[in-house]
Amino acid sequence: MEPAPEMKRNRFPSMNFEAEILAAPHDNSELYVVPSMRSLTAEEYVEAFKSFLDHSTEHQCMDEFNKEEMPRIMAGLGNGKSTINVLGVGSGTGEQDLKMLRILQAAHPGVLINNEIVEPNPQHVAAYKELVNQAPDLQGVSFIWHQLTSSEYEQQVKEKCINKKFDFIHMIQMLYRVEDIPNTIKFFHSCLDHQGKLLIIILSDSSGWASLWKKYRHCLPSTDSGHYITSDSITAVLRRLGIQYRVHEFPSGWDITECFVEGDPAGGQMMDFLTGTKNFLGTAPPALRRRLQEALCQPECSSKKDGRVIFCNNLSMIVVES
Repeated sequence: MEPAPEMKRNRFPSMNFEAEILAAPHDNSELYVVPSMRSLTAEEYVEAFKSFLDHSTEHQCMDEFNKEEMPRIMAGLGNGKSTINVLGVGSGTGEQDLKMLRILQAAHPGVLINNEIVEPNPQHVAAYKELVNQAPDLQGVSFIWHQLTSSEYEQQVKEKCINKKFDFIHMIQMLYRVEDIPNTIKFFHSCLDHQGKLLIIILSDSSGWASLWKKYRHCLPSTDSGHYITSDSITAVLRRLGIQYRVHEFPSGWDITECFVEGDPAGGQMMDFLTGTKNFLGTAPPALRRRLQEALCQPECSSKKDGRVIFCNNLSMIVVES
């Protein structure tokens, strides 16, 4: 998932783990209290996300989409205009944005591109700017950064009565953190120019995440990890809004083997990312740890390959028409 946690809200059903907070120490002397569980900060999320990327094919999956589908999508943008306007919402550190911009440049040689970015995390904005500084092939592309959440950007646009339209808007792995998903989609769809396109990349309903959230929600801690949503939730919103769309499914995997290796630092970071919890393995009640690790091994969530446990991280690329 892209590292763009927008806001902190607890949307989880209340879960009662109090009975499991007290645990017997190894020496059987007296009961001790397990340290309290808490959500990841924005900085901790960045670290956990990096561990996820290092062990998953998330970006390779997006590269396949860029290769197979994006040239055709980009070719249909702009409607012959001399300038194409692009908006990235929750763009993170910008790697995927720049790949798409290069495809757009190739599809429309000589056309100017105005690229605006909405990203709340200052670390990500700084990293994105550094990427741009190191990219000599992006002449003809202008960049404007808005260090805001999507809801803050929407509020600013409405308050200032800004009526700028975009030919291409993308929201990559960021809707999990949005306060009001239907209205957010409706707003950004309204920002599309004639024949513009909105790209939403979200976890597929065929992913292990979907099974984990649907069948094993009780295994997840009551921390602030965001919405449990997959592609089906998004397409249901689009149908209610009467908006046309196409869905492209792409396979992706995440090697979570180290999650089951006691004391492994990478495994600890992966579990933090999975649960949205800081030091989950060190602070979760033992019974909760066991339940979640057992759930992760279920065939609905993962498969075994060459002795490794590969979590299903399939993605849906939803292309929305203006």
